[in-house]
Amino acid sequence: MRLLYCLIGILLIVGCKSTTEPSEENDEMETTSTEAAIEVAYTPRFDYDSTKWLDILDIEPSILIDIKYATTHNFVEEKMYDCGRCFLRPEVAKAVAVAHKELQEIGLGFKMYDCYRPRPFQQRLWDKVPDARYVTPPDKGSMHNRGAAVDLTIVDAGGKELAMGTGYDYFGKEAYHTYTDHSDTIQANRDLLKEILAKYGFKHIRTEWWHYSYQLKSYALSDWVWNCDGIAE
Repeated sequence: MRLLYCLIGILLIVGCKSTTEPSEENDEMETTSTEAAIEVAYTPRFDYDSTKWLDILDIEPSILIDIKYATTHNFVEEKMYDCGRCFLRPEVAKAVAVAHKELQEIGLGFKMYDCYRPRPFQQRLWDKVPDARYVTPPDKGSMHNRGAAVDLTIVDAGGKELAMGTGYDYFGKEAYHTYTDHSDTIQANRDLLKEILAKYGFKHIRTEWWHYSYQLKSYALSDWVWNCDGIAE
């Protein structure tokens, strides 16, 4: 009789355990489901080789994009790019994104005017304006053709551009960093742009307040042209 009571007690303990603890199979199903949801939520669109290039919007969608050469709002007054996308070498894109995040802490951010420029597009510019004072010859190539240069400005939280003294692609002396007759506000805005980008490896040029080149790594010239499928013109 004592043996019978013991057997009944063991069965009761096993039965209670099976109803109060989830099985390993259920645990595995829940984990797989959660991982799948995370993957869907965070997978960016890569229609390119992301080991060689990054579209800035794929890593930092809050950066504003206004690629001037994909419009007629540029110094040649013609559309030079098939569509407007901001590609950069991965290290360059990440540096821009980190600098943008720092600006966001004070209610500001970046707007991109130009990024990587394929040499076929450089050739289009050269064919239009074959003057090395304004366009780098395609056979020589520029930092834009390497995916290591950016043309950009700073915007406020509402997307309004801060005053920089001139517009983009203005080739007069007022666009020079050495020009000293701007207001204190304009000078402060230019200094902020220069300082935040220098902190992350970018160097300015004397004649264009908007142009910065990445200095921490060298890259080859490139003829690669990005995909425009599904990109609004």
